[in-house]
Amino acid sequence: MTKLDRAIAKLRELPVEEQERVAEMIIAWTALASQETDRLSDDARAAVRVGLEQAKRGEFVSDDQMERFWKRNRA
Repeated sequence: MTKLDRAIAKLRELPVEEQERVAEMIIAWTALASQETDRLSDDARAAVRVGLEQAKRGEFVSDDQMERFWKRNRA
């Protein structure tokens, strides 16, 4: 079993709402990862690193905060 398999198994134990939130983050991350990262400024790269470290610690924003973010940042 790969680390990904173990991670998915753990995610399936979460409530559906949490699974959906994690799925959205994974989709966004994979979209970002597939782009050329040399287009990011040093500040943007630093912000991504900070966010990844926060995620590792389980520090997430509320659903309300995410909804406001998406409303502000939709194309």
